[in-house]
Amino acid sequence: MNAVVIEKAITDLAEHPFDPVDFPYAFLEAFGNKATTIKRLRAGASNKSDLGGVLQTSNIHLLACEAGQATQMLAALKASSATAKDKVKFILATDGKDFEAEDLASGQTIACAFKDFPDHFGFFLPLAGISTVRQISENAFDIRATSRLNRLYVELLKYNPEWGTAGRRHGMNKFVARLIFCFFAEDTDIFIGKGRFTDTIGR
Repeated sequence: MNAVVIEKAITDLAEHPFDPVDFPYAFLEAFGNKATTIKRLRAGASNKSDLGGVLQTSNIHLLACEAGQATQMLAALKASSATAKDKVKFILATDGKDFEAEDLASGQTIACAFKDFPDHFGFFLPLAGISTVRQISENAFDIRATSRLNRLYVELLKYNPEWGTAGRRHGMNKFVARLIFCFFAEDTDIFIGKGRFTDTIGR
């Protein structure tokens, strides 16, 4: 499983209505856990949580909590004897509005709105066995942009299949390259006026 695929799965998860029962399993699935692993966790066979959450040994202890309890529950996860005993690397608590997590080895933390947690997906890449070298963590936004451009490319070809033919491919690639430039120009204020390109294509 690569970072772009994970980013898409995490973005899809954040865009769906929050389900406190299913969220921990959906989160783990987004990072490449197999159906059999999820099934065992759901059944309690491999879930070692002592707080009513989901604990995957040597990996993560997650808890979907009551509204306004994310900070308190993150502290509880950190203090949990099961977290220490099962050598958990990450803890995560969310109420569907707030999202908080900590890398217990480095001490790095995340605290953001639930809808924004995909912006930090690079933080959790070790859950998928991907080493979060500094460049990957710092370029999480670039990976997200690549994923979204790929989806745009696929959608454009879905409705305009002739654009994917050998004769049109060069033009299609140029078009996407120009889109990238325009989004960059908008972000860096080369186009004077906030959101002018986005507003134009949205009309």
